[in-house]
Amino acid sequence: MSAPPFPDSQDELIATRIDKLRRLQAAGKDPFAVERFQRSHSARAILEGFEGLEGQPASVAGRVVAIRVMGKAQFMQIEDATARIQIYLKKDAVGEEAYALLETVDIGDFLGVCGHVEKTRTGEITVFVNAYEVLCKALRPLPFGKQTEDGKEYGALTDVEERHRFRHLDLAVHPAVREKFRQRSRIVSSIRRTMERRGYMEVETPVLQKVAGGAAARPFGTHHNALDMDLNLRISLELELKRLIIGGFEKVYEVGRVFRNEGISTRHNPEFTLLESYEAYANLEDVMDLVEDLYASAAMELYGNPVIPFGEGTIDLTPPWNRLPLLEGIEKYAGVKPEAFDSLASAHAALKSVGLPTEDEPLVGGIIEKLLERFVQPNLIAPTFITNYPLETSPLAKRHPTDPRLVRRFEGFVGALEVANAFSELNDPLDQWERFTAQAALRAGGDEEAHPMDTEFVKAMTYGMPPTGGLGIGVDRMVMVLTNTPSIRDVILFPQMKPEVA
Repeated sequence: MSAPPFPDSQDELIATRIDKLRRLQAAGKDPFAVERFQRSHSARAILEGFEGLEGQPASVAGRVVAIRVMGKAQFMQIEDATARIQIYLKKDAVGEEAYALLETVDIGDFLGVCGHVEKTRTGEITVFVNAYEVLCKALRPLPFGKQTEDGKEYGALTDVEERHRFRHLDLAVHPAVREKFRQRSRIVSSIRRTMERRGYMEVETPVLQKVAGGAAARPFGTHHNALDMDLNLRISLELELKRLIIGGFEKVYEVGRVFRNEGISTRHNPEFTLLESYEAYANLEDVMDLVEDLYASAAMELYGNPVIPFGEGTIDLTPPWNRLPLLEGIEKYAGVKPEAFDSLASAHAALKSVGLPTEDEPLVGGIIEKLLERFVQPNLIAPTFITNYPLETSPLAKRHPTDPRLVRRFEGFVGALEVANAFSELNDPLDQWERFTAQAALRAGGDEEAHPMDTEFVKAMTYGMPPTGGLGIGVDRMVMVLTNTPSIRDVILFPQMKPEVA
């Protein structure tokens, strides 16, 4: 059975590149037969270490990003993971046959070159090539941009949807995008170093779960054929990590993917990375210290100080962060006094008084959190912990010692973005059972995000769980804050996208 025609092989540009590939192969220079190339230096090492390398031999490799032909010589720019560097190929140096084959080289191809390091007459550090090898032939042209006289770019990958959909091209033509994801990697490494320095043990917990708990979110469902059992992709890491605390570990954390069947926006992606940690014998204030340490340490990793860029200005992450009780914040920014939440009727009246709809708000706690999101959160530019959340929306946190309507919970905000969620964890199985029962009633009434009943977890709690401080940090949002990036899609390599319209 013969293979179908190669995709787009009738396209003139692709057909021309395939012809060039055949020419290389006919000359015994098949680029796809090459397995490795021995490099002596990266591009950056040559650029930064020129004084010690001038006149010395060097071999480098990378993608061709620019070609300039000058008769019997050519200048090219090649780019590796570290930098771009100029190479100079002269007919007399590489030989007539090899120079003729340079006609087969296009922008996007990968070259390996050997030569020596010098500066050109214009002072540019350059590898003067005496031998080269085509390491890969790009059969499609990359969308590198060119400048028009008015400064506009054409032929480039500038459409946001296309950049996210074709991330491989976005990375290939935009060095700044690659740098953003290097920063992300450094932030995750900083998280792990901070947790290890503080004595935490990294663990892994199941992605497939019978009961998807630990958060207010709808899960994605799947089916295990061998067990003939419906399962969910996890929405949180919480309940399994708490079982490890029950089992005798005192400091555990996990950095893992979680999945929530919810909308997509500049702040939400249905698949994202979550850091969760649990520490026995710790409380909410201890967890605040941990959050401050995680953020300040990551800022130091990127910038050498705790001051990070934000918009056109900066934000100082130096501890301690501001603390603001939630009801005080609502009174300050929305003008609604705490006594407005003494009953559902008065809470509805307060919501109506500030111009927000009251339908679909059956809980006082839900109204409080709606006011937080609408009026308080936009003002939380400086790092701030909002404390004392309503019990109704926090089924896994300890009750507040002086107000039974509230719990020992905080959320952290930086640049008006919610960046952390933490509890003094509920460890009373009787209270937990009652709260799960209340959540189950909400779920039966149509609230798909209410916490499911998890009898196995409650049973585990009956064996004894010490006082515990728990934390959840969305790593993607942490990267957004630390890299001054407004959209979550720009810090996730492959964000979820709608199918292309034919």
